[in-house]
Amino acid sequence: MKTPWWFLHKTPLAFLLLPISWVYYFFARVVYLFRKIGAYKSRRKIICIGNIMAGGVGKTPIVRAIAEFLDAPVVMRGYKKSAKTGNIGDEAAMLARTGLQVHVGDRKSNIVLLNKQTKDSSPIVMDDGFQNPKIVKDISILVFDQGLGYGNGFLLPAGPLREPRRAVRRADAIIIVKNKKPKKRFKLPEELPVFYATSKTFSPYDEDEKLYAFAGIGYPKKFFNSLNNVVGKKSFPDHYQYTDKDLEKLFEAANKKGAKLITTEKDWIRLPEELRSDIKYARLDMIIDNQFWNWLEEKLKCQR
Repeated sequence: MKTPWWFLHKTPLAFLLLPISWVYYFFARVVYLFRKIGAYKSRRKIICIGNIMAGGVGKTPIVRAIAEFLDAPVVMRGYKKSAKTGNIGDEAAMLARTGLQVHVGDRKSNIVLLNKQTKDSSPIVMDDGFQNPKIVKDISILVFDQGLGYGNGFLLPAGPLREPRRAVRRADAIIIVKNKKPKKRFKLPEELPVFYATSKTFSPYDEDEKLYAFAGIGYPKKFFNSLNNVVGKKSFPDHYQYTDKDLEKLFEAANKKGAKLITTEKDWIRLPEELRSDIKYARLDMIIDNQFWNWLEEKLKCQR
């Protein structure tokens, strides 16, 4: 689905949905406490990269950067698995393309297997799972986008939060992706270490090339704003599976404007293979402050 427009603003509709949010949170807490019973403690350290926002904060590039730095395997659910992505999901396929070892499916089962199959004691990076109590995390890192903050501050479905803001205190550290327009009143607990990351978008085209951009991600506006010379754009629901008709219309729209089609790496993964040479993607990398890597190494040393 597309990110609801009221997620970033306290609109009348958001207030009307608040009672449903309270019911959602009550049942979510009951399930959380029930699943926490008998939580699995991994022999290898578990580094959880999560969020309390419902997607769109730039977590996947952060996961890639940390996994590459540690040369660690990644365990993840594999959202929206399909034949187009090799039945592992777009985010998993994107990570695997860089040479990372990615394990998709039930995260607890995969962690158990990684502990049994090898005597390796290196860490395991868990993508998402901050709200998953079935696995004991050794290090929990939350990711926020500075331009989104907490959104409108309400819980799902009235807002984008999976759990209340106070849940941030369960984290060991926070990474904030910088934004030219920081969200006002976005405050974090002072006792937690906060690090910053800068997003870098690398377009495969020259700056004077006209671009027609499309994306099916949480907040496509972020992607559109990262590109130069965009003469047309089209947004789709998050993790959208493109049909032949969709792509035909995109090519027609781009041709009318004399532009080249461009999309995100996650969207490109979901395209039919025969069209991937005709549609290019802009790669998104995250440059995390050096202080974070020093903190992470020290944190891992203290837990040995």
